Amino acid sequence: MTNPTAAELVARSNRLGSDARVTNYAGGNTSAKGTEIDPVTGEPVELLWVKGSGGDLGTLTESGLAVLRLDRMRALVDVYPGLDREDEMVAAFDYTLHGKGGAAPSIDTAMHGLVDAAHVDHLHPDSGIAFATSADGEAITAKAFGDRVVWVPWRRPGFQLGLDIAAIRAAHPEAIGCILGGHGITAWGDTSDEAEANSLWIIATAEDFIAANSKAEPFGAPLEGYGALPAEERLAKAAALAAHIRGLASTDRPQVGHFTDAPVVTDFLASAEHVRLGALGTSCPDHFLRTKVKPLVLDLPASATVEESIARLDELHTAYRSDYAEYYDKYRIEGSPAMRGADPAIVLIPGVGMFSYGANKQTARVAGEFYINAINVMRGAEGISTYSPISDAEKFAIEYWSLEEAKLQRMPKPKPLAGRIALVTGAASGIGKAIATRLAAEGACVVIADLDLARAQEAAAELGTSDVAIGIVANVTDEAAVQSAIDQTVLAFGGLDLVVNNAGLSLSKSLLETTVADWDLQHNVMAKGSFLVSRAAAKVLIDQKLGGDIIYISSKNSVFAGPNNIAYSATKADQAHQVRLLAAELGEYGVKVNGINPDGVVRGSGIFAGGWGAKRAAVYGVAEDDLGKYYAQRTLLKREVLPENVANAVFVLCTSDLSHTTGLHIPVDAGVAAAFLR
Repeated sequence: MTNPTAAELVARSNRLGSDARVTNYAGGNTSAKGTEIDPVTGEPVELLWVKGSGGDLGTLTESGLAVLRLDRMRALVDVYPGLDREDEMVAAFDYTLHGKGGAAPSIDTAMHGLVDAAHVDHLHPDSGIAFATSADGEAITAKAFGDRVVWVPWRRPGFQLGLDIAAIRAAHPEAIGCILGGHGITAWGDTSDEAEANSLWIIATAEDFIAANSKAEPFGAPLEGYGALPAEERLAKAAALAAHIRGLASTDRPQVGHFTDAPVVTDFLASAEHVRLGALGTSCPDHFLRTKVKPLVLDLPASATVEESIARLDELHTAYRSDYAEYYDKYRIEGSPAMRGADPAIVLIPGVGMFSYGANKQTARVAGEFYINAINVMRGAEGISTYSPISDAEKFAIEYWSLEEAKLQRMPKPKPLAGRIALVTGAASGIGKAIATRLAAEGACVVIADLDLARAQEAAAELGTSDVAIGIVANVTDEAAVQSAIDQTVLAFGGLDLVVNNAGLSLSKSLLETTVADWDLQHNVMAKGSFLVSRAAAKVLIDQKLGGDIIYISSKNSVFAGPNNIAYSATKADQAHQVRLLAAELGEYGVKVNGINPDGVVRGSGIFAGGWGAKRAAVYGVAEDDLGKYYAQRTLLKREVLPENVANAVFVLCTSDLSHTTGLHIPVDAGVAAAFLR
């Protein structure tokens, strides 16, 4: 980074964005004005660096800054066509860019460019928004801040708001910032340090005022029967409800979920005013764009059974969709984008917690974080006044804003498995790890289940953050452990779409050498284990009503009779027939069940590394290091089979290209004629 002003801005932005008290993820924007040499004229030119559209302050880099010529940007005032056409000014910013301009300028660029201050911060702190959403916010702002902070009535972000704040800055030279009604705060300074200090002072002063003046129970008295359940019972109920709620939230399009039982949520739901406040919805544009205008709130006490809760949630979901359609029809105008979906993004369950939803795990998690921000805002506003968010008409104007629609249209096309949630057993190494890696690369959220928790977590970390993959311990031979794995999956990602029964082991022994313990071990892990996993997963898939896939990693040996592996081959044949049986049984629920028959997967294979390879090499009279080559030479294609080849087959089976295929076994063996399916 060559320009010190831009470097200073990025550093300030990262500090502000890394503090949850200051602003939410991807919320707010910062700017700095300075000079740089124009490469065309060789003369100094005044520039505006401002966080670009869609960026996040906490992780902002130089590439995330939009860079504009300040004189040209301010000259737009002379051609501003008025409030009715202010959206046109966003496109006009393109004509003010310096060089390639960096990131796309955001709608808030005017606020930063027109305010006569070298450094400007626009932020969304909970305490500031509490002031901004208070019914008497203007009076409270004057009482808390005196003449240092000025109240700005609600106005949708845009060029006119930039003009308004610039005028306030000019008219109030003593002011260091303002409270934007219904929205957030803006602060400024002559230096970067001064702007940051002013932002933090406004936030701290708002927090202190709320703490000193708030009523004892901002959310009202405790509501009998709505308190948080004990932790174990709370999580069990959440796991039991998760799949059904995800199915409701995915009526229009598949969603990934996130769950939290944080005290801030359960305490809110345990208070008398949560029904009224929930119906009012959120206010800050960043909030309701993620959370929708209001949540779906289950109106039953914590003692309600899972069955009672599901029945009531179905009724409430129908009403929610109807209400949302009415909201859309009431406020839409000519040219409004089509309705994007009528399902809730936030579902609140008294005594249990909050489910939040989005197109991917990060979006779902952030939506939940934003609703926690909203709860904090409501607590602050109710404590010092009355919570009064912007109107539904204004919310609609932003939710279905043409500029917001354009931003959505610029988003990259989703990957093939985006929105799908996968559980892969035995996935800390070998074939399972390759499958998990491919599924994650194609957009799926992945749960890596393995006997070795540390290795499962290491494998998950290689794929990305917990928004992409998690590692869990799971013994597939234990019914309770399998159910725990399913519960952990639905609590981590909201549900389940794709199960890969991959866990396995092998002992290479002849009939006479095979003990009952050998037989039981292999059948428990693969035949019984696959049955337990499929049975537990099927309950989720059926409850979601979203279809799904169950895939068995069987073997060439399920149809081919070879020497010295009776226990292994017999259990693989068991797995192969489970595929057919489950395909016949689960088809009515839209669940596809298919299998893959690999052979000779030596490199990277956990089974072969565990001694099976040495024994098979001895059977065939070759060195263990040459076993892969031996298997390759006996195939029709003369190619060695790798874990990635099996992963490719899994991916193909669960894409839309094979949406009409179930009960199939795909050989991944480079061609073994004796194992052809007949």
